[in-house]
Amino acid sequence: MSATRRGVIFLAAAAVLALSAWACNTTPPPPPATSESPVGAPATERVVGPLSTEDAQALATMNDRLREYVDLHIKIERELPNLPKDATPPQIDKNQRLFEQKVREARAAAKPGDLFTPEARPVIKRLLATVFGGPDGKQLKASIMDENPVDPAALKLTVNGRYPDTVPLTSVPPQVLQTLPKLHEDLEYRFIGDWLILLDVHAHVIADYIDNALPK
Repeated sequence: MSATRRGVIFLAAAAVLALSAWACNTTPPPPPATSESPVGAPATERVVGPLSTEDAQALATMNDRLREYVDLHIKIERELPNLPKDATPPQIDKNQRLFEQKVREARAAAKPGDLFTPEARPVIKRLLATVFGGPDGKQLKASIMDENPVDPAALKLTVNGRYPDTVPLTSVPPQVLQTLPKLHEDLEYRFIGDWLILLDVHAHVIADYIDNALPK
């Protein structure tokens, strides 16, 4: 092989190696992870600590009931007449009351315990007793009662009844929300006096309640 030919081969090989090196150097590194994997992510913290297996199973009995209620809520809401974009307050109130009427008609036989199941009720009361029995418990309870100093029994609250227009919606301490089962956005926990209310926000209906939920 001539020296000239060997030189050409050498130069060609050198060019290939140079291109390979350039490609390696210009390949961008993989982007850094933006969050931990589900396996490595920390578990959700509960104010009162982890639940026992029995308590978790008792609270889980609410899941299907709540899902059925939300499905009904969504179905009825979709059947309501559409409000105009510039709806007036009377139009909005009329639409809301129609929603309330249809929800109440669909649950005409509703009773306490339909959503706050008999299995879950004592566990919820015990969890609330733990929260309100803690170092900030008296202050938390006082804040609830100050916002809503009413007697629920005197109001004659009923499951599937309208949330009283004369009773303000109290704020619920975050310690309570971190303790109780998580709800769909159409439902909220509220207190009326010392009763825990499960409120259908849009229909303004008491979906269920636990009387005397707060410790004395």
